[in-house]
Amino acid sequence: MTDVEGPAAPFGRVLTAMATAFTPDGELDLEAIGRTATYLADNGHDGIVVSGTTGESATTTIDEDGRVLATVKDAVGDRVKIVAGVGTNDTRHSVELAEQAAKLGADGLLLVTPYYNKPAQAGIVHHFTQVVGATDVPVMLYDVPGRTGTKLAPSTYEAMAGLDSVIAVKDASGDCTQTVLLRELGFDVYSGDDALTLGFLAYGACGVVSVLGHAAGKELKAMIDSFLAGDLAGAQAINARLQPALQAVMGVPNYGATTAKATLQLLGVLDNRTVRSPLLALDDEELAALRAGLTASGLL
Repeated sequence: MTDVEGPAAPFGRVLTAMATAFTPDGELDLEAIGRTATYLADNGHDGIVVSGTTGESATTTIDEDGRVLATVKDAVGDRVKIVAGVGTNDTRHSVELAEQAAKLGADGLLLVTPYYNKPAQAGIVHHFTQVVGATDVPVMLYDVPGRTGTKLAPSTYEAMAGLDSVIAVKDASGDCTQTVLLRELGFDVYSGDDALTLGFLAYGACGVVSVLGHAAGKELKAMIDSFLAGDLAGAQAINARLQPALQAVMGVPNYGATTAKATLQLLGVLDNRTVRSPLLALDDEELAALRAGLTASGLL
C-alpha cells in the first residue's frame, strides 16, 4: 500500500479480524481460510488478524490456531502483516499460543484482557507481562470491556509502556479520547470499533482493526488515506456511505463472526456461513437484512 503521512502504523493501517472458515460440519477449511486471506490482501488491507474474537478463538484449539496462522502465512506471504490472537483467560494457555505464533513467524500478537474470571488490574498486568515475556514478537494490547467485563486502567497501560515489545493498542472501549493518553505513553492506537474509526483518527489513531473490512477494505483504506491527507470532507463522505453496511454487519444482536462469514458468503469468497456453537449462523431473514445493508453501501 502507498504510505500516507500520519501516525506510525506498525501493523498497517487497515487490518481485519479475519473470520475462520469452517466446513459445513464445523471443521477447519484450510483452503477457504487461505482464500479469505488472499481476498483481504487483494482488497485494501495491509494487515490481517487471525484467531481473534471474529476468528472464533474461543472455540478453536491451540493446534487449530497454529494451522490457521500457517495457512494464512502460506497464502499471503509478506504482502501483509499477520497478527495472531493469543489472548485467553488462562495465562499458561496464552503463553503457549504466543510461543507457537512466534515459531510460525507471526508479525505481531494481539493480547486481549482476560475475560470471565475478571482479574484485578494487578492480575492483568501479571498476565500481560508473562505472555509478552514469552517471545520478542511485537504486541498489540486489546481493550474490549463489552466482551471481557473489565476495562484496562491507565495504571495498567503505564505498566505496559515499560515493556519494549508492547507497541500498540486496539481500543474497543468506546472512548476515542483515551487515544491522547495512549499516544503520550508511546503506543500506536488502532480503532477497535468500526463505528468510531473516524473519531479515533481525529484523536490520533493510526488505523483500524475492523470487522466491516471483510466487505469494505478498499473503502476503509480510502477513508483513512483521505483523512490523513487532510481531506476531512472526503473521509466523512466515505464514512457516511458505509453506514448502512456498518449497521447491517455490527448493529444487530447476532453480529461478529456470524455477520462476517455471511458477508464473505454473499461476496462469493466462502461457500457457507458455518459457525461453531454457541454461535448460530444467520437465518434467512438476517441474511436478507445483511444483503440489503451491503447493497445500500455499494458493497454488493
